Amino acid sequence: MRHELQFYIDGAWVDPLGGSTLEVIDPSTEEAFTQIAVGTSADVDRAVKAARRAFDGFSRTSKEERLELLRRILAAYNARYEDIAQAVSREMGAPIDFAREAQAFTGQAHLEAAIEAMEAFEFERQRGTTRVVREPIGVVGMITPWNWPLNQIVCKVAPAIAAGCTVVLKPSEIAPLTGIIFAEVMHAAGVPQGAFNLVNGTGPEVGQAIASHPDIDMVSFTGSTRAGVQVAKLAADTVKRVSQELGGKSANIILPDADLENAVRVGVTSCFANTGQSCDAPTRMLVPLDRHEEALEIAKAVAEESTVGDPKEAGTVLGPVVSRAQYDKIQRLIEAGCSEGAVLVAGGLGRPAGLNRGYYVRPTVFGGVKPDMTVSREEIFGPVLVIIPYADEAEAIRIANDTPYGLAAYVQSGDIEQARRVARQLRAGTININYPDWDLHAPFGGYKQSGNGREYGAFGIEEFLETKGIVGFGN
Repeated sequence: MRHELQFYIDGAWVDPLGGSTLEVIDPSTEEAFTQIAVGTSADVDRAVKAARRAFDGFSRTSKEERLELLRRILAAYNARYEDIAQAVSREMGAPIDFAREAQAFTGQAHLEAAIEAMEAFEFERQRGTTRVVREPIGVVGMITPWNWPLNQIVCKVAPAIAAGCTVVLKPSEIAPLTGIIFAEVMHAAGVPQGAFNLVNGTGPEVGQAIASHPDIDMVSFTGSTRAGVQVAKLAADTVKRVSQELGGKSANIILPDADLENAVRVGVTSCFANTGQSCDAPTRMLVPLDRHEEALEIAKAVAEESTVGDPKEAGTVLGPVVSRAQYDKIQRLIEAGCSEGAVLVAGGLGRPAGLNRGYYVRPTVFGGVKPDMTVSREEIFGPVLVIIPYADEAEAIRIANDTPYGLAAYVQSGDIEQARRVARQLRAGTININYPDWDLHAPFGGYKQSGNGREYGAFGIEEFLETKGIVGFGN
C-alpha cells in the first residue's frame, strides 16, 4: 500500500485530518509525479499526543533494548536500500549513482555509527557522592531539509532513539518520499507504538506547529538560517531546547606548499558534489595570489569535464537542482557575480547545452573574487565555486573567517603541522585537513549563524539528553 496520502502516527498509517495535498515535482522534467498529504496543526497535535503517551515507557527501556531496536532498524533500512535510492533520485534529482553511493548510504552509515556510539555510551557516572544521570529530554520535534533527506533524518532520529526520546518528524515537503519510506522502515523494525511519528506538510503550517507546541521538549532543525531564526523565535515561549544546523559558506584554504593540481581538482569536485547542494561544501576556494591564474585553469578544466544530465542515467555526475525557486535564485547570484566584476571562468547563466527543460545549472567557476562580492558572501545552493586570491597566510585566515557562517572549513597543505596551526585559527565547527574520509564520529554543527548543537555519533546522542545530578547519592 502506498502511504503518500497518509501520516504515520501512534504506530499506524492514518488519514490526515485535513484534505489538502501537494504535488511532488521531478526536477529533471519539471512535472509532478505524485502527491503527498499536507498536514495541519491538528495532525501535529495528534502526533505529539502519541509521542507523549509513548515517552514514559520508551524512556525507561534499557540501553540493551534500544540497541537491539537500532539493529532491527538498520536491517529494515538495508532491505529498502534500493527503494530509498530510487526515491531520492526522483524527488530531488540526485544522479542515481550518487543516490546509491552517497544519499542512501548516509542513512545506513548513521545507523551504524549510532549503534557503535551507543555501545560505548555511559548514561551515568559518579562524581564524589553525587550521581550524574543522563536522561532523554522528552518528545523531540524534527524538521529536516531536502538536500540530504536521509542523512538529516537518520542523523537525528537514530541518536534520539538511542537516547530514549520519542519523535515527531516533518520531512521537507519538496523531497518527502524518502521520509515516508523511512517511516515504513521504522514500522517494519517494530518501533514501539508512538515512539516515532511522521507528519508531512509545509513549514508555515506543520513546522510552525512543531516549533511552538507546548508538549514538545526540543526541536532539532536543519535548513536555512532564515528559517532557523523563525523556529527559535517560535520555540522561545515554551523554553524548549533548539538545536540547529543551518547555512554555510565554507572556505577552502590552499596553502602555498599544497599540491595545487590535486587541491584544486578535488576542491572543485567537492564543491559540485550533490550538484552543489550541500551546506558544508567548500564553496570559497582561497589560493595564493601568485598561483591564481594557474588555479583558474585547473578549475575551468574540472568544471568543463563535469557531466550534467539525466539523473536516471548511470555516469551522470550533476543532475538538476531541486526546484524552480532554487534554479532562479542561483541564476540571480551568477548574474550578480558577473555584474560585480568577478571573472567568469566556466559556466554562467542558463542551462547547459542540449538540456531544454529541467532545473539544470551550468557548473560555474568565478575567479578574481573579492571577499565583499555577493557570490563570496551569500550561500549558493548550486554548482558555483568562487576563487579568491590571497597575499599571505594571515590574510587567508582573515578572509576565511570573514563570514557570518561557520559550519565547516578546509585546509590543504604538504605540512601537517602548518595545516593544524591554520585549522586552529578557523572559526567553524568542522575543519577538514587534506580532504579526509568522512568521519561519522566527529562532531558536526556550526559556529555563528550556521547554528548550534552538534550531530553524529556520541555527540548526536548527547544532544537529546538532559543532565540530572542526584546529590547525596553516596558511593
